[in-house]
Amino acid sequence: MGILDFFWKDKDEIQGTRVLVCAIDNRFDELLREDSEIYGHYYRATTTEVLPSIQALLGRLEQKFDIVHLIADVTATGTIRDASGREITRTELIQHCCDHDVKLLWAAGDNPPERYIKGFGARGKRLNLVMTLQRKGPNFPSFLQKFLSRIARGDTMPVAWNDICPQIPRSEHKGAPESIFFAGRGRTRLLA
Repeated sequence: MGILDFFWKDKDEIQGTRVLVCAIDNRFDELLREDSEIYGHYYRATTTEVLPSIQALLGRLEQKFDIVHLIADVTATGTIRDASGREITRTELIQHCCDHDVKLLWAAGDNPPERYIKGFGARGKRLNLVMTLQRKGPNFPSFLQKFLSRIARGDTMPVAWNDICPQIPRSEHKGAPESIFFAGRGRTRLLA
């Protein structure tokens, strides 16, 4: 926290952050367990669940989580599809998250960037968004742990992200997953 933080008029500080770590498919059980353990270390109110359908995901969003960490495949057309074939675009998912005051949506599955581009309309939305391109094995849990340790103690997401992975053109972050971060709610603090 810096001196300028005392002058912010629209500070968004969440105490007792509620987290949903979920997947649409049980193929992701191991990743779900691994990611959930990391969240649980920083946020006591962490719920972990393999959801049977898109409808179940939308129902969980109504329970007012601050962070939604979703592991799912994105189709070539930019949608998420459940086992019954029901689909939702990422733009629709982002809107549902905004409607229920989610502060961070983390798409945590390996997905090519063009699939995110087709289905993600976040511009102008009050939501921090992380889109994972490649988890890169142990890089993802290590990065998630470092990142959550920073934001749980009060850093904003942009500050924590830039400290861990400085945003310098053509710089490599060998110990990090390949991800895209969109700060639509940059001043939010998601405290433990």
